[in-house]
Amino acid sequence: MEFKPRNYTAERAAHALPRVCADNHPLSVSPSPHRQVDVVDHGNSDFFDPLRGLADNATVSEVQDLESTFSEASTQLPTKEWISFKRFLMQRFPASKMVSISSMSHVLMKGVKTYEKSSTSTHLEELDDPEKYSEDGVKVITRQEYVSRLHELKDEINRAWRANDRVTSLKLSIKVARLLMDTSVLHFYPTLFVLAMDIMDMVGDMVWERIKWKAEFAEDGTRICSLPENFQASDICYDAKETCNNWFCKIGSIRELLPRIYLELAILPCWRFLVDQPEDNLQRLVMMTRGLADPLASAYCRLFIAHCAQKLPSCDIGYLVKCVNDINILLMRIVSAKETTHRNSTDNKRLLFALIEPTIEYIMKCIFKDASERQVDNVLVDLGLGRNQVDLFGSLPCVSIVLHQLLKELPAEIVTSNAVEILHIIERSNDYSFDQCLNYRLLGFRLSERRSQMDIIHVAVDKVIQVVSQNNRLGEYLKVVDAYVDIVLQNQMDNHLNTILGGISNRACNKVVTEDELASLQTILVKLLTHFKCLEDVLALNHFLEILDIMYGSSRSIVNMHVLNMVTRNSYIRDPTTIQMLFEISQALHDDLDFVNVKDDDNHPAHLISRFVRMVDYGTEMERHLTFLVECRGAFGSLNELKETLVHSSNCLAIKTLKDAKKHLSFVKSCMAFSEVTLPSISAPIKQLNLYLETAEVALLCGLVSHSDGLLDSGISCLLSLDFADGSRTLADIEGILSAIQKLCSLLVMVPGNPEKGVTYSPNNILSLVNSKSWMTPGIRTRILCTILTLTATLSQNKLPYHVDNREIFGNDLLFFGDSSYLHELVSLSKSVLQSLVDAIEKEPSRAARGSMALEACNCIASSFVLSHGISPICSKLIETAKLCLSASDKYLQSTIKFLDKNLPNPMVAPSIAV
Repeated sequence: MEFKPRNYTAERAAHALPRVCADNHPLSVSPSPHRQVDVVDHGNSDFFDPLRGLADNATVSEVQDLESTFSEASTQLPTKEWISFKRFLMQRFPASKMVSISSMSHVLMKGVKTYEKSSTSTHLEELDDPEKYSEDGVKVITRQEYVSRLHELKDEINRAWRANDRVTSLKLSIKVARLLMDTSVLHFYPTLFVLAMDIMDMVGDMVWERIKWKAEFAEDGTRICSLPENFQASDICYDAKETCNNWFCKIGSIRELLPRIYLELAILPCWRFLVDQPEDNLQRLVMMTRGLADPLASAYCRLFIAHCAQKLPSCDIGYLVKCVNDINILLMRIVSAKETTHRNSTDNKRLLFALIEPTIEYIMKCIFKDASERQVDNVLVDLGLGRNQVDLFGSLPCVSIVLHQLLKELPAEIVTSNAVEILHIIERSNDYSFDQCLNYRLLGFRLSERRSQMDIIHVAVDKVIQVVSQNNRLGEYLKVVDAYVDIVLQNQMDNHLNTILGGISNRACNKVVTEDELASLQTILVKLLTHFKCLEDVLALNHFLEILDIMYGSSRSIVNMHVLNMVTRNSYIRDPTTIQMLFEISQALHDDLDFVNVKDDDNHPAHLISRFVRMVDYGTEMERHLTFLVECRGAFGSLNELKETLVHSSNCLAIKTLKDAKKHLSFVKSCMAFSEVTLPSISAPIKQLNLYLETAEVALLCGLVSHSDGLLDSGISCLLSLDFADGSRTLADIEGILSAIQKLCSLLVMVPGNPEKGVTYSPNNILSLVNSKSWMTPGIRTRILCTILTLTATLSQNKLPYHVDNREIFGNDLLFFGDSSYLHELVSLSKSVLQSLVDAIEKEPSRAARGSMALEACNCIASSFVLSHGISPICSKLIETAKLCLSASDKYLQSTIKFLDKNLPNPMVAPSIAV
């Protein structure tokens, strides 16, 4: 066997691609005109470019179909909003475990076990302790029994309707509506409302379908007509109108006002069968609700009005404005009522406000949904917040909770242009229906939605800072200033920023900060860290570090993570004071066990700490930098990712030392010692192996051959000890090992051979690994053996393709030039590799894979050895294997055969071989 001589310099020149100077950079913003390409679809109607919009030749029908799709989606939107709103109601106000049964709730008594409770002060007692029912008197049932009974009633109504017993369905529906007159258990009322509304909607749908059927079909089932979506009352036949009118008459005869309103609202769309303007009836229904004395029941009745009105084709929003005005009047009466000294009275009122708030919120959404600017102005005037459309937000009072929902829904341009006037209204609307600070807070967020005039912003922020500075409670102070921090930062109001941070510091000192206050502090500090570009600017802010020291727990950890993320996204960190502060922050983050287990890769604490360590740069003070790495290893020893970073950083320090002539070899040895001590503690085997190779390369570059040999031995030992339990290895693991072994072989080209252990000591260890590990597949084994074969062929050359960039280290081409024993050792290793290579290919079970492996091995042998009589049988056998496994038209196979026919001394045959 004879290795093929190679001239790497000549080969590199022969295979290099010709280079041509380009007129323009390929990423240039303005390429030359002749390089521009126009996209042409050649009239292909199937092609649609989403960036070019609808094609000019798009048919009208296609556009109309698209518009109809959007139309359908928009009609379903109110229904989806209503379903979401009902779910929100039940989640926000979970019902108590026990519910009292009033005299009007006898419909629920059927088959339900009840308990007795005293009627004395039932309302207040249920509020104080809903689960307490030990006293005798008023009957109570469990919440689940109440809900189950309502579901049963819904099923009974449905069954009666399907049995054509519509009188029974109506009677049961009236009984359900009567339940809404009972507000004795305030917490349960939203749940009762949602369950009852499901029944009301079901009844309304059944009545609608019944009348629509009578309008379209005769009694015998013959279709009379098909009503269009926008039908008129004149399109409806007499029988259908008579049936519809009968339903409204029956509902109009209900004695109680509340059930009468609810049932008519349930069938409100049926007015379309009688009149062309069904929305005119809404004004009458709104006026009827003024007869409801209970504020909670009347508010939720108005909520149902807003819901049912969405089912009409179109209607004016004036009736909704009246609903809000009526609720506002009711709440003003409650607010202005004489306060009692009884604590429960105030608590009950606050609970009542909280229960009514969702009704105002939903109605406000309905008012301002798709409202034009003129309609918005009219609404504000109708709500009493302006004398005319020019003078908006006048001096009329508004209950705080109503103002909050109004402010939430107003268009952003109205809010920004009238910010000062809105502030005056907030200042006057100071009642306990809603925390006034939340209105100031909401205004801040609304002002942040869009840019507004600087003079308005300055006046508004000045006013808010003056008002909130008079509040000494930290929680309320934080809620308000949090909403204005973005505005202050965007408009560079440094004086206000200092005022805000000083106010926080003064109110938080000598005080235990609550969880809610910590959350607000966290938000404010994160906004500061996000706004500024470098940490020094943040640290220069007055009171920032004081506020940071106040924080603790998860909020402190989140801020710490943002600090680390901020400093590591920019340039290197060189200031010693900053480094020490960040080291302490990293320690605190490392010690928080909850955050050590975070699974977000980009913001994982270990990742952030590693990035911080990687970005530290002590400049010429390399000893101080190495000391810093030692401190990090002691402080963050449990973070595997950090250990990898420490080894990388230590190796970088060693390389930097080479560029500094004043540094001595002793410091490089210190860096190597640090890496050698750190490497064994890295748990990921493949990463550990790659770091061993990296460190060995650095040691070799620094002239520390003995260190390099020791690190390579450790890396190979790591490979030899590597094992996988059955089923535990993955393709990524195997590919990682293969890549590491190929890198190791590339490195061994530069490493001087060890005369004591033999120049093939390391390649022999790799071969031993290949032959001993059962988890290696034949395919991976073949690729590794080809790599070893290429290594031996490279080491046999009179001039190696590359050398260590260190004049004091000689390559094997100089150390063993003309040494026959050196070549004999390489040939001996190659024979062992060849035999193992043939065996590995024969063990591959897949025919296609076996053929590809044979071709790969054959080409590797042909490029490594002179194609003599000793090599010819091996190549012939591999080609025969490839022929049996691959198609005769395989181009790789054909080119390989052509090459071998040209270079082999004899025609290709496949005799038995003995290597």
